[in-house]
Amino acid sequence: MPDRLKQDRLIIVGVLAGAHGVRGDVRVKSFTDNPEDLFSLGPLLSEKGDPLLEAAGVKSGSGHFIVTAKRARQKEEWDALKGTKLCVPRHRLPPPDDDEFYVEDLVALNVMDSHGKTVGTVKSVQNFGAGDLIEVAPDTGAAWFVPFTLKEVPEVHFEGGYVIVRDPETWADQSDPRKKDDTN
Repeated sequence: MPDRLKQDRLIIVGVLAGAHGVRGDVRVKSFTDNPEDLFSLGPLLSEKGDPLLEAAGVKSGSGHFIVTAKRARQKEEWDALKGTKLCVPRHRLPPPDDDEFYVEDLVALNVMDSHGKTVGTVKSVQNFGAGDLIEVAPDTGAAWFVPFTLKEVPEVHFEGGYVIVRDPETWADQSDPRKKDDTN
């Protein structure tokens, strides 16, 4: 089974946002489509797979949740863990609908141009606030990003193990300063 589909692969579903008050509660930001579903996925793990948080109680905050953990920690401990990503094994996620998939499943797919030439592999899928971006790792040179839109990535073939990027040269040129014309 390809790594991207391994059922024990850890998927990031949220992040710790620091302590809430002094009674041992922690703020949690959810990355799930339905934010409250985060706590139905079972114990949340670190990126190394260590148990990190299991909710005993959850209250909605402003853009986050206030969680009372089953394993109490001091305010300073939660603050030290601020920014720690929360993960679950992929098998705990509900199966996607027939015409849907998890963007994490794109990782490790080959990236091909519209003529069938392999130009790299999907290294990651990022979202810096303006939509999903596929990070492409070429065989040589610097990685580059392409917007994950139907226009730029018109085809995804999980069975064949690849995605089609419409115009990879445009995106690679913008990301690799060695390819820019220096007219100064």
